[in-house]
Amino acid sequence: MDDLLNLDDQLTDEQRMVRDAVRGFVSRQVLPRVGDWFEEGVFPARELAPALGSLGVLGMHLDGYGCAGLDAISYGVACRELEAGDSGLRSFVSVQGSLAMFPIWKYGSDEQKEEWLPAMAAGDAIGCFGLTEPDHGSDPAGMRTTAKQDPSGDWTLNGAKMWITNGSIADVAVVWAQTDSGIRGFVVPTSTPGFSAPEIHRKMSLRASVTSSLYFDDVRLPASAVLPGVTGLKGPLSCLSEARFGILWGVVGAARACLEAAVEYATTRVQFGKPIGAFQLTQEKLAWMAVSLGQAGLTALHLGRLKDAGTLQPRQVSFGKLANVRAALDIARQARSVLGANGVTLEYPVIRHMNNLESVLTYEGTQEIHTLVLGEALTGLPAYR
Repeated sequence: MDDLLNLDDQLTDEQRMVRDAVRGFVSRQVLPRVGDWFEEGVFPARELAPALGSLGVLGMHLDGYGCAGLDAISYGVACRELEAGDSGLRSFVSVQGSLAMFPIWKYGSDEQKEEWLPAMAAGDAIGCFGLTEPDHGSDPAGMRTTAKQDPSGDWTLNGAKMWITNGSIADVAVVWAQTDSGIRGFVVPTSTPGFSAPEIHRKMSLRASVTSSLYFDDVRLPASAVLPGVTGLKGPLSCLSEARFGILWGVVGAARACLEAAVEYATTRVQFGKPIGAFQLTQEKLAWMAVSLGQAGLTALHLGRLKDAGTLQPRQVSFGKLANVRAALDIARQARSVLGANGVTLEYPVIRHMNNLESVLTYEGTQEIHTLVLGEALTGLPAYR
């Protein structure tokens, strides 16, 4: 399919190498099977994690400890190509690198970094991120999970988290909890007594992804389990900004896959004696889908340049997440209409992407929260409460 704006011409040779390597991996190891994974509600994480580690995408934007140390646009391009396969695949990589590895890399002790980051970069250990709770999603400051420190210095963790990607397959969880000194992060091996992570089933979205609850029943942790480098919401929110950057790139891939499917279908599906792509109404749909895709790609590229320059602000990440996810979902819905009844089958990728994007619209910051972030940036008036 023609890239009308030639956006990939703006990439460096190294960034194009990342694009081609990840796209090839997705084409060989994901696309032939992902429809079955989605239908069956499974994700072969233990099979894919070492392969993704060998590919170099786990924690690829971090330096040292076996991580590739690539620039932000390379990470974004990788997320785009992963999500062109499936949002669940990109979510696995985002959670591993931006939500589990990043806080250990940014705020962890040398011992925590040495213990976990090399294994996670290689895909030999899987991580998850525990922030959202059954009663507290958009308002993480109200979390009820607590960690109490006793005179020996050990901590006891109690509470619950919900909607946790990778939870029931993780080897380590980065968990945020209320303490007497504010919100703190803890590195929790999932083998610790009192930790459990039942998987959430009967999902109609992100089916090729593991989603779990986390429960902590007097989980006893040593003093060395706490992340020493941060206190307060700054810690988890900085992790979310890292992951949201991957999302605003990733959804461009899902949208592109839907548009490609719609163009292919429109040029081969014959009705009334000619391909449906020869009808004006179909061409109008395809044209506006391409315009939205180009705008989303431009937004991602611009924000990637800001991130590489060290000037990217959280409100700009909110702009990208809000705009690009909405655009991708609109493209998926339009593509579904071009495919007609065939658009609801897993013979084509469109309904799978469309269902996945319904989750991406609300996870890691709902569209309402990102709207209010932008509203406050424009007016100076917070409207959260």
